Amino acid sequence: MAEQAELIAEASEEASPLERMRHSASHVLAEAVLSLFPEGKLAIGPAIEDGFYYDFDLPRALTPEDLDAIEAKMREIVASDAPFVRSEMPAEEATEFFRARGQDYKVELIRDLGAPVVSIYKDGNFVDLCRGPHVARTGEIGPFKLLNVAGAYWRGDEHRQMLQRIYGTAFATQADLDSHLHRLEEARKRDHRRLGRELGIFSISEDVGGGLILWHPRGGRLRSLIEEFWRQEHFRAGYELVYSPNIGRGRLWEISGHLGFFRENMFAPMDVDGQEYFLKPMNCPFHIEIYQSALRSYRDLPIRYAELGTVYRYERAGVLHGLLRVRGFTQDDAHIFCRPDQMEDEIIRCLDFTMHIVGAFGFHEYEINLATKPEKAVGSDEDWERATRALVSALDRRGLSYAVEEGGGAFYGPKIDFKLKDAIGRAWQCTTIQFDFNLSERFDLSYIGEDGKPHRPYMVHRALLGSIERFAGMLIEQYAGAFPVWIAPVQATIIPIADRHAEYAESVREHLQAAGIRA
Repeated sequence: MAEQAELIAEASEEASPLERMRHSASHVLAEAVLSLFPEGKLAIGPAIEDGFYYDFDLPRALTPEDLDAIEAKMREIVASDAPFVRSEMPAEEATEFFRARGQDYKVELIRDLGAPVVSIYKDGNFVDLCRGPHVARTGEIGPFKLLNVAGAYWRGDEHRQMLQRIYGTAFATQADLDSHLHRLEEARKRDHRRLGRELGIFSISEDVGGGLILWHPRGGRLRSLIEEFWRQEHFRAGYELVYSPNIGRGRLWEISGHLGFFRENMFAPMDVDGQEYFLKPMNCPFHIEIYQSALRSYRDLPIRYAELGTVYRYERAGVLHGLLRVRGFTQDDAHIFCRPDQMEDEIIRCLDFTMHIVGAFGFHEYEINLATKPEKAVGSDEDWERATRALVSALDRRGLSYAVEEGGGAFYGPKIDFKLKDAIGRAWQCTTIQFDFNLSERFDLSYIGEDGKPHRPYMVHRALLGSIERFAGMLIEQYAGAFPVWIAPVQATIIPIADRHAEYAESVREHLQAAGIRA
């Protein structure tokens, strides 16, 4: 089978020891499944954050008892301490090898790789297509646990075969594994989908459509409390609140570039009087149109527009997830138009405002990431350097620690991202502070400078909460449904001890409501 085979014992520069161990565990999982279901077909099985998974095409749905049997078989394989052996094989030979074994998904992967030679890993009698890396022997796989089975479309395409994805996790020590399993159990108890239903906050109806949220009365209260706080704080921070429509002409989205770069995430157009209109996927072009509705002077800047604007984006059914991944959501958008000499101060204001807003909701720990210019980008080098310096200087002046992701910025500008840490240590992507050179160029934005000539303003896109839906989901999980009093949908409940107390209990409720208490 192989040309040259070698034991892979050395460390890889591309994977940590834990990642190698988890990747190896996914191979052992595949080996165990094939030993119990010989007719099964293997798809892919990578290491992921906190664990691993493997996708299978199996003759029947797996049961909890199957998972127990698979895990037991995995322990046998680990105990065998078989070496992981790497070899290379010509693509044509590998294709025939896997085709002869009925592994059609592997055949497709080899074809799509388009490489003349592919790498193969073997442990015991099990062989899999893989680029590695792995631990040296199966016995080096630490304590592990299979977690659950979920559906997953082959290659993420909802028009392809639905597979069964087995998730697992592995750690270097039993104590680490136990700690992780405890966190998973705590996360399960806090699942916003279950609590949202039990607390009467929201629901999703198949008749309405996936990813479209129905806010129930208590959810409506929670949402309105978040939004009202957001509005009042923006007024105090010098923002002007604007509103924009939910649809826009195709021409607007052509100018903005959305039809060229973002169309696959937009819903199909509708015909209105012979012209195409689209549900808006973003609020940015509307705020730009408001800016351009009048001649702007350098004295007018900075201009700060903010909107709770509902947008619609097409997401595949397989990735929708409660309030966290939806098709219709309300972004807490703001766009700041400023002069070059105002950039750094505006970023500092955004940083301070971010920490004030998220802190009010109980998030005081965060990870900050600075993403810089990618290989392909719009805007001059001078603009990128100036904007990046402003972000770096603002972070440094505020004494905030951050990681730098070289080349990780969007093609239209550098950005700062905040990941908020919740009560059980999970990190949630939330705030983005983003320069945008693309739209300012596409819409030919300008202001009249002190010299009487037109100049291009710098445009900052900023979302603090990400979206109301996602942030509400985060709050439900942060507090496990027991919200702080100021945003609790229900602040007091009157419970009559007997039927004869019902009338008095109702009068107490009315008095509390009259005093502004949500009872």
